[in-house]
Amino acid sequence: MSIVMRIASRLRLWPLIATVLLIVAGCALGQWQTRRAEQKEALFQEIEKASSAPLIYLNKTTTDHVFSPFRRLVVEGEFVQDWPLYLDNRPLQGRAGFYVLMPLRVTGTNQFILVARGWQVRNPVERTKLPPLYTPPGQITLTGMMRDKLDRAMQLGQAEKVKSGSIIQNLDLNDLTAQTGMQFYPFIIEQTSEVADGLQRDWPLPSSGADKHRAYAFQWYALSIMALIFFLVTGFRREKK
Repeated sequence: MSIVMRIASRLRLWPLIATVLLIVAGCALGQWQTRRAEQKEALFQEIEKASSAPLIYLNKTTTDHVFSPFRRLVVEGEFVQDWPLYLDNRPLQGRAGFYVLMPLRVTGTNQFILVARGWQVRNPVERTKLPPLYTPPGQITLTGMMRDKLDRAMQLGQAEKVKSGSIIQNLDLNDLTAQTGMQFYPFIIEQTSEVADGLQRDWPLPSSGADKHRAYAFQWYALSIMALIFFLVTGFRREKK
């Protein structure tokens, strides 16, 4: 009997099948996590490139092709003071709070841009009790970063109709346009210029997350190796003496 036949006769079938499946699944998931890490790194490089590009000055002559997420922008306009909105469940440094949003009418146009003005702490006792909000009157010039959308929070149940002063979980610009009649630019500004309004503007940039995906990939590859080692130790019948 050849060595190959002797080895084959000692193999345990079901442990062999289980080991092969584990190795294939582990390698496939490891490769998927590696690709995700590469995608996140590429996206983060695009974000850094956009945020370091020259400022865009938004006015009635600005063309749409310059709009892209994370570009820095300067705009002049007037806040619609009676339309504050509050995005709930946006913690900062371990404290519960809101993102304060407000439409800004762009000077010389009939269009509005939604500005994420900053972060405001939430009342720890009465969630819906909001502190006074100072809004600069008249024409102002502000600087910010363009975002195609705001980060979403978990939505439980049906979203309520948006109205002035609403405390909401998430916001869609198309819905806001339909419910207010205001014509919004297809992006949001995270304000970075300072105003003495008591709001914090420590906007978090999306992290690349590549290290996390590489760690997951390592775990899946390690699982494949452990499955192989376990089979080599236990997957053979012992020879009778």
